[in-house]
Amino acid sequence: MALIKSISGIRGTIGGKPGETLSPLDVVKFTAAYGNWLIAKTGNKKVVIGRDGRISGPLIQNIVVSTLNAQGIDVVDLGLSTTPTVEVAVVMEQAGGGIILTASHNPKEWNALKLLNSKGEFISAQDGKEVLEIAAAEDFTFVPVDKLGTVKGDDSYLNKHIEAITSLNLVDIAAIKARKFKIIVDAVNSTGALFVPELLRALGVQDKDITVINGEINGRFAHNPEPLPENLGELSNMVRKSGADMGIAVDPDVDRLCFVCEDGSMFGEEYTLVAVADYVLSRQPGNSVSNMSSTRALKDITLKHGGQYYPSAVGEVNVVNRMKEINAVIGGEGNGGIILPALHYGRDALVGIALFLTHLAKTQKSIKQLRGTYPDYFISKNKLELEHGVDVKQVFEKIKTKYKSHPVNTEDGLKIEFDNDWVHLRTSNTEPIIRIYAESNFESTANNIALRLMQDIRELK
Repeated sequence: MALIKSISGIRGTIGGKPGETLSPLDVVKFTAAYGNWLIAKTGNKKVVIGRDGRISGPLIQNIVVSTLNAQGIDVVDLGLSTTPTVEVAVVMEQAGGGIILTASHNPKEWNALKLLNSKGEFISAQDGKEVLEIAAAEDFTFVPVDKLGTVKGDDSYLNKHIEAITSLNLVDIAAIKARKFKIIVDAVNSTGALFVPELLRALGVQDKDITVINGEINGRFAHNPEPLPENLGELSNMVRKSGADMGIAVDPDVDRLCFVCEDGSMFGEEYTLVAVADYVLSRQPGNSVSNMSSTRALKDITLKHGGQYYPSAVGEVNVVNRMKEINAVIGGEGNGGIILPALHYGRDALVGIALFLTHLAKTQKSIKQLRGTYPDYFISKNKLELEHGVDVKQVFEKIKTKYKSHPVNTEDGLKIEFDNDWVHLRTSNTEPIIRIYAESNFESTANNIALRLMQDIRELK
């Protein structure tokens, strides 16, 4: 059982002692801290909330709504929604902020409060620190009965979000419709089952050509909800056996996206952003950003189109900040996160699907052929669970010393360059682990680099 407080929100498991898990008392405390911060920061007493399909969603939703109302805050409740939809709704509603109730790719026992500012973006590290300080001091108040906030249910934002996507100049519905794509969607028993098929229909895909697996929104995820190859066997088999053109997989809150090729092979989550960036930059030249754990293929594509590539620290808020700094036209993360500033500054699997299908339709290639047009790099993604009391900073300093003859970047954990290869070590924002990512032209080399560094960690901790 765990409770993790970070720039990615307040995340924890359900059940257990207050202060150690995401208990009802903790939900009240952190919600009230956010509400207090929001009123002091903006004076705007309106908050948008939405949730994914988790089992604990209704429970957490009721507590959050009641707590905000008790502070005199009016709530616009989207109900079952997606992270990017809530982000879009905050701006459309001219709200002071938003809360998304989702633990993203974590298993069913987890839930979280993801906190947004008035721009529909994740609050900054400094703002997050202030919220945590308010929570720790329990420095919040509630209003008398005649000043309680209201709650308004609003299920219109599914269509509003999709309309905003289909209105983009970069999205070509006619081209998508003409290709007559046959698509299988793995909705992992969450809100992708509502939003992805509706988007596909709006893009011109025939209803008879859309098949949804794991489409019951019950939060009892049919497999590990992180859209990684090892969790997508059912989707892969169905695509191959049914003769579909592709498979689409999203995570429970629909901000991460990956594709399966017509032969059942993986397009590669790292290449979701690469392919979308290739299309966007071909129509709108400019700069790109991804976090430093993402494939260097994005840099190759950006340079090909005459732009500049810039890395950022891991974390959506860090990617967004760097994108704003250098006026990037496309960005995201190698975990299948697409950020298109022309729509909003947030990872959005729905706009990613629309841009990808447009790109694929215009190339007249199969998805497998499209993948073959991009550089072949391999990223080995690994993680080590942290034992209680391990001093990660000290471990990283020892590793830095050991590899002092190689270029090292310490902006976010530790990234070491080995000629054309690299390895990135960092603690997770969402789990008590160290992530070890290594990239090379050869899969075996990437795996060996990662294994070598994992051994170093074990020996030096």
